[in-house]
Amino acid sequence: MSSSAPRLRATLIGLTAVLMWSTLGLFGAASGGIPPFLLNAVCFGLAGIVATAWIAARGRLFLMRQPFRVLAFGIFGLFGFHFFYFTAIRNAPPVDANLINYTWPLLIVVFSAFLPGERLKAHHVVGTLLGLAGAALLVTRGTGLSLDPGQVPGYLAACASALFWSSYSVLSRRLGAVPTEAVAGFCLGTSVLSLAAHLAFETTVWPQGAGEWGAVLGLAAFPVGLAFFVWDHGVKRGDIQVLGAGAYAAPILSTLLLIAFGFGEFTLIVAIACGLVTVGALVAARDMIFMRASKRRLVEDRTSP
Repeated sequence: MSSSAPRLRATLIGLTAVLMWSTLGLFGAASGGIPPFLLNAVCFGLAGIVATAWIAARGRLFLMRQPFRVLAFGIFGLFGFHFFYFTAIRNAPPVDANLINYTWPLLIVVFSAFLPGERLKAHHVVGTLLGLAGAALLVTRGTGLSLDPGQVPGYLAACASALFWSSYSVLSRRLGAVPTEAVAGFCLGTSVLSLAAHLAFETTVWPQGAGEWGAVLGLAAFPVGLAFFVWDHGVKRGDIQVLGAGAYAAPILSTLLLIAFGFGEFTLIVAIACGLVTVGALVAARDMIFMRASKRRLVEDRTSP
């Protein structure tokens, strides 16, 4: 098997995290009035418990025993991103905070240039900037940012959330020897810290009815659960620049899902944003696309009479 095949497979596995994160808005909208940190605590707790049980059933529980520095890195990476993101949307206009936060895919592409064996190419930057433009158009609806000096703490928190997640994703590559099973421990630790933040800052409100609890379980299963495991696999073994550029599909797909389920409407701006993100992802993934095409031609040439 070609050495590039595992890299391609890992990249595709990592991109499934983007698909799962696109359901965050839909499940979140259907989860009722449960406050963010309590939602985090419940979802990460459920994800961590189920993952730990699965790992134990396979006789691989020993893989969760990691040095303190590894556990601290994973827990504070997951918790730090969510803490600063929630702080941002509470202290700045949510649209502005969301746009600033969504610079993390661009930062992943830029930071990845400092990784061993990686090189930042022009088409990676162009593709990622196209994705950023699409995401910006979507979240601002073409009206632009409304930066208010009085909301500087919120803007700084949004910058911190972007830095936390991009740094976590890129530095995970340096921990390639750490098995993905360790993410179960990261989830459990994040749940504990989120519960502490809930008790300190929020009033407890539980989901009401089967529908809201179903949405919470959906969150725990996919965007706040399995997504972090496949993302870990992707950033450690796949094409991290393609993953960074492809991440801009999350807000687009999330919007399309919300529209499909009656939480919004399809507009020209949404269509343009989808086009920009799609083109950007294709540009960023140019190497992988051409590599696959050239291999297919090589196989055809070898098998032809």
